[in-house]
Amino acid sequence: MSFHGRVSGTRIKRALGVQAALEWAFRVEQAQLELPLPPDITEEGFGFGLEYVLLQRAVLGCKIDGGQHKIGGYTHEDAEVIAATVAGIPDSLGGKRMAIRVAELARAGLTPDWMPGAVPRCVPTIVKQNQHGTHAGAIVVGTERIRVRGAGARATWKTIDILACPVTFSPHPQQIEAARRGYDEWWQALGWVREGLIAGGMLREVDVTAAMPRPAPWARVRPSG
Repeated sequence: MSFHGRVSGTRIKRALGVQAALEWAFRVEQAQLELPLPPDITEEGFGFGLEYVLLQRAVLGCKIDGGQHKIGGYTHEDAEVIAATVAGIPDSLGGKRMAIRVAELARAGLTPDWMPGAVPRCVPTIVKQNQHGTHAGAIVVGTERIRVRGAGARATWKTIDILACPVTFSPHPQQIEAARRGYDEWWQALGWVREGLIAGGMLREVDVTAAMPRPAPWARVRPSG
């Protein structure tokens, strides 16, 4: 990762947007996310809810009150300040779950998948193949009696199946909505972290700028197809 130097007194600061600063802290410096214990939880572990325990154990590199540093090396103090700020994301913005998500994405160098270009399309839920190719399958949804003229003037009644092709939308509109809502929540959390780092003034060698990832990028992308 490259940095742009910015002089502050006698110290040269590296100017980084909040996403770049997070990736530097968690991916390069391997800062650890130290989440505080709930106020009614003791160090012995009694009273942990199952959801809380699974949440902590499921996240690689996240530890409660552990003070972990990267193995065999020194974690920059600015990276630790950034990690501590992330750990303080308020409940109104997702709390611990969002803190873990922000740290995971930064450690992986990723941006949340907001499903760019996704458009719901009506597709059959049953697909069959034969020697003539692939075609939609059908199911019997009812029966109907019809009058069939037989030989001469005589008519008979015949029962036939009523067929229908079940369909769905893929990707489902709710899936697209959830992905983009997740991106927006992540974006708001990054904004809170950025403001906290700037207002806190505790970073010695990193200068967090006003740069942010694009808000609602789907609003500027023309759907494909």
